[in-house]
Amino acid sequence: MAPPAQSSGTSSAIQEIPRTALAIYAHPDDPFISCAGTLALWAEASCNVEIVICTEGEKGSHSTSADPQELAAVRKKEAERSAEVIGCNTPRLLGYPDGEIENNLDLVSKLVRCIREVQPEVVFCPDPTAIVFGEEYINHRDHRIIGMATLDALAPAAAMPLYFPEAGKPHQVDYAYLSGTLEPSIWIDITASIARKVASIECQKSQVDGTEWIGDLIRERARGEGQKVGVSFAESFRRVHTGA
Repeated sequence: MAPPAQSSGTSSAIQEIPRTALAIYAHPDDPFISCAGTLALWAEASCNVEIVICTEGEKGSHSTSADPQELAAVRKKEAERSAEVIGCNTPRLLGYPDGEIENNLDLVSKLVRCIREVQPEVVFCPDPTAIVFGEEYINHRDHRIIGMATLDALAPAAAMPLYFPEAGKPHQVDYAYLSGTLEPSIWIDITASIARKVASIECQKSQVDGTEWIGDLIRERARGEGQKVGVSFAESFRRVHTGA
């Protein structure tokens, strides 16, 4: 994928669409909250979009009576429905326990295998350097672990034949798109796909059931990002070139 034409400065809305994209996230709802607008937009334009979800999501409940195995099964189905809504392939599930995942050789090798099998030009993942957001939010440990492990898999492992040779033929990814970042550098216009982003998140009933305002919140955040680049709705990312 060739670098896009951009307006002056670092803040710009981009429109180019890769042939293949891979989104790697920790929990079953993460890719849809982070980048469903972009994934839906690209999938509609014939981009092959694959999703990897690393944990089962079995601890994602505030209820003391929740059964972890039942919750994991529910969240798997929710992720599948969300992916269908935005036109993506059925997510690949790595099955790690919530809160116990580590950035080690086992995880990195699995991510390298996914990258080499999918052969994406673009990989989405959390920005692992984003830890504290003002006074409002501490980024989930699993998000940070998956973000860093994905970057470790991208640079340089997936592209180098002597790293994890059992994981398949080397593949060089062009760009990493880091979501949930404190340093966004690109904005993608999702005006045409904001409704599908909202619908995909509404599929995550174990996480948002009873929160009728979730659609308004998603639109409000996307509207705020869009205002930065003169479009109605946008998603922002920190884009990092991963090629040689």
